[in-house]
Amino acid sequence: MFRAIGRFFRAIGYMFTGKVNSAADSMSNNPTVISATFDKIIEEKKKRLNEYKDAISAMIAQEESKKDKLSALTTEVEKLEKLKSGAAARAKQIADKYNGDAAAVRNDPEYLKCQSAYKDFTSTLVEKQQRAQELENDLKQLMSNVNGHKSQIQSLMRDLDKLKEEKHDAVADILSATEEKQIADMVNGISNDRTNEELHRLRELRQKASANARISRELAGMDNKKAESEFLEYAQKSAADDEFDALIGLSAKKESTESIAKESKIPEA
Repeated sequence: MFRAIGRFFRAIGYMFTGKVNSAADSMSNNPTVISATFDKIIEEKKKRLNEYKDAISAMIAQEESKKDKLSALTTEVEKLEKLKSGAAARAKQIADKYNGDAAAVRNDPEYLKCQSAYKDFTSTLVEKQQRAQELENDLKQLMSNVNGHKSQIQSLMRDLDKLKEEKHDAVADILSATEEKQIADMVNGISNDRTNEELHRLRELRQKASANARISRELAGMDNKKAESEFLEYAQKSAADDEFDALIGLSAKKESTESIAKESKIPEA
């Protein structure tokens, strides 16, 4: 029993879901809905594209920052190389004073100062050069990434333009398909479209008006023929009466009566 109840509710759920899906499909085929859906998709893509551009802008800002750091490091490296060369040149001058006495040279305080500075310049120079090399590698990778993303953005922008064109094509296709379906349904006699009903009603009214006009014309022709028939019949009857009166001698009496009536007519004052 419980299984039967479960199947019953599942069937209701399936039926409801089917109706909802059918209604959704019907709404989705509406040109206005399709246009609005395309507009929403286009806006979403524009939003993501702008976010993508912002991310690339941040990468470009990093690229510029790294370039500035590399430029500063290059200046520092060039300066350290000059300082290193200067310390070595000064140490040589001091050594020359002692005519090859290495022990005396090594005990000279200024020589020791130059030697210490040279070592510091050398270690700092190595560190700066390593950092500059890292920045150069980072810049190469960053520039490659930025160029790749720029190409991707250009491709996405072209896709967005195509999507705008596709929107108009989709709406036109739906309208064309809907019109074709209505015409086919009308031909097949299965259309329930109100427009077709109104067209059918107008066509019936036109046919009725044409029929009424034709009937009126026909009736007018019949009245004329009837009148002509009556006149002909009256003329024939009158001629037959005169002939009959003449046959039995009434026409002479009739003429005498008419003469007396004329003579006895009171003259006008």
